[in-house]
Amino acid sequence: MASPNKVAIVTGSATGAGAGIAIGFAEKGYNVTINYTRSLKEAEETKAICENLGVETLLCQADVSVDEDCRRMADDTMEKWGRIDALVNNAGRTKFVAHHDLEGLSAQDFHDIYAVNTIGPFQMSRAVASYMREAGKGAIVMISSVAGTNGIGSSIAYVGSKGALNSMTKALARTLGPEIRVNSICPGFIETRWLLQGYGKEKYEAYKQQLLKTTPLKNVCKPEDIAEAAVWFADGANMITGEIVILDGGMHLGQ
Repeated sequence: MASPNKVAIVTGSATGAGAGIAIGFAEKGYNVTINYTRSLKEAEETKAICENLGVETLLCQADVSVDEDCRRMADDTMEKWGRIDALVNNAGRTKFVAHHDLEGLSAQDFHDIYAVNTIGPFQMSRAVASYMREAGKGAIVMISSVAGTNGIGSSIAYVGSKGALNSMTKALARTLGPEIRVNSICPGFIETRWLLQGYGKEKYEAYKQQLLKTTPLKNVCKPEDIAEAAVWFADGANMITGEIVILDGGMHLGQ
């Protein structure tokens, strides 16, 4: 029997922006599938926060670069609640390499990054598509990056993967309509552990302070900002599909 609550799957939702998105859906009354690969402790913490908001959760350890894992996540969600209303493809991977360091990236780096950032969202979208079509509606939200629109970011491989994700968003929007809407959010700098660890504390703080001074909104993204946009795309925005929305406080205007 289908749950009376709407249901969202959020990939990579143990920490950072993904955790914020899962919590945002819980605040809206959605039951949430919380996905992680290694961060079980953090996933359980996100689960507890969501359940304290009065919804049900499902913890799912899965690697989105593995098609069998994607299909299992969708199937387990359906088995538990009988519906999938929203999918947020948030799981991401990068390697922090300065763009001028062309020797810093190998072909394997590209394969590894694309496997999670581009192939993973395709596989997850495919895994939920039949369920959403059968229900007659659904929403897929890609968490991309300004890297994919402006050619900036942690590495050239990451830039390419997010540019590909944005193009795929449009292709899937054409393919999966009219039942399923597909849109993409492109955050800029986000206050997360992921960026702090990748850049190192000194560079992270310097970049953040620069953006606080130079962006039109004098602010940087927090996980709850990404969550607000993702929930809106899933729960509202009924006439919007194939859209690429930049969410960066105007950072892209100065690049």
